[in-house]
Amino acid sequence: MKHTVSRTLPRVLRRRDARLCLAAVLVSGFGTSALWLVAGVWVKDLTGSDGLAALCLLALWAPTAAGPVLGALADTVRRGPLLISLHLLPAALLPVLTAVGSPGRVWLVFAVLFVYGAVGVVQDAAESALVAGAVPASLLGEFNGLRMTVSEGLKLVAPPAGAVLYGAYGADPVVLLDAASFVLAAGLYACLRVPEPPPALGEVRIAEGARHLWRHPRLRPLVLAGGATMLCAGVNGAALYAVIDVLGHAPAYAGVLYAVQGAGSVVAGLLAGPALRRLGAHRLAGYGIAVTAVAAGLRAVPSDAVALLCSAAIGAGLPCVLIAAFTAVQRETPDALLGRTAATAHTLVLAPNAVGLAVGAALVEVVDVAVLLAVLGVVWAASAALMRQSAASPSRTADRSSSDANPA
Repeated sequence: MKHTVSRTLPRVLRRRDARLCLAAVLVSGFGTSALWLVAGVWVKDLTGSDGLAALCLLALWAPTAAGPVLGALADTVRRGPLLISLHLLPAALLPVLTAVGSPGRVWLVFAVLFVYGAVGVVQDAAESALVAGAVPASLLGEFNGLRMTVSEGLKLVAPPAGAVLYGAYGADPVVLLDAASFVLAAGLYACLRVPEPPPALGEVRIAEGARHLWRHPRLRPLVLAGGATMLCAGVNGAALYAVIDVLGHAPAYAGVLYAVQGAGSVVAGLLAGPALRRLGAHRLAGYGIAVTAVAAGLRAVPSDAVALLCSAAIGAGLPCVLIAAFTAVQRETPDALLGRTAATAHTLVLAPNAVGLAVGAALVEVVDVAVLLAVLGVVWAASAALMRQSAASPSRTADRSSSDANPA
């Protein structure tokens, strides 16, 4: 596997457009990850309210529910110019936050973050569609794995950097840094040379993306398994502080567990592309779910070593499911439908995470954490078993042949 990684990654990075897309993700992602943490801390400092601080994350995530509608925009105009505009819009909007200096203006933070989140939904849809035209189908898994590695790696670096900058100089420098990162990312997207077919003319049916996912024999189980996985991941995340209590640590120990989980995701991002090529999407997703299921069940063991190992395993397992599902959507969807379909898939897979967090937050108050995690592991394992059945069907052969039929 290591030899495969060293051989395939240069094939991705040799492609100019792939390098530019990854660079844009790196630049804009740094600013976004820094602001994500600082926004909540800032609102907490201004208002003293934990609830209002938590609403910052909700404001960012809420537009994901409208993914099918917002994603349709990526099928009606050229995606390259759209991506440039979508990066310049938050760059122009973010400086408004420098006017927030009192609790009475905190509503501006929520309004800007909501628009920020909505723009991000369209960005993801347009980028998924554009990358599908810039990178050969045989290398999409490797590209998406690298993208995951970049995104998760930034989460290890950018939030602490943003926190340090906020502690030293306040929120304004973090806001302006994020705005500047979007301007730079827009410039990188402007340098792309991806040939695009003319956008669809006439009425664009928003529901077509969902219909395509539901009717497609390979995409439907992947997206459903992805949604179930992220629902369980939300419950698992809500139990984190109960696990820390069992270990006898202060709440700040969550930072250690998050860092280890992020490191696991970075490694998984590098390996997922070659693994996808060898195993196919359904088997890779099934193995990823199985790893997270076992790790979730073992988190109740009162051992620091086990807790760290489980965090790394969860960090490695979750990206396998996401990369398998989203790469399959890119490979198996006609270009004219790809914006809507990608946005719908992101909604169906990622939105359940918020539901899982809410359900988990309620359950952890009334159910012993060991019991909760044991049940969660069984439910997660059942999802993995369903994916193994799907992988054993003829669709697995078709899944692998779609990659092999398009050699770079």
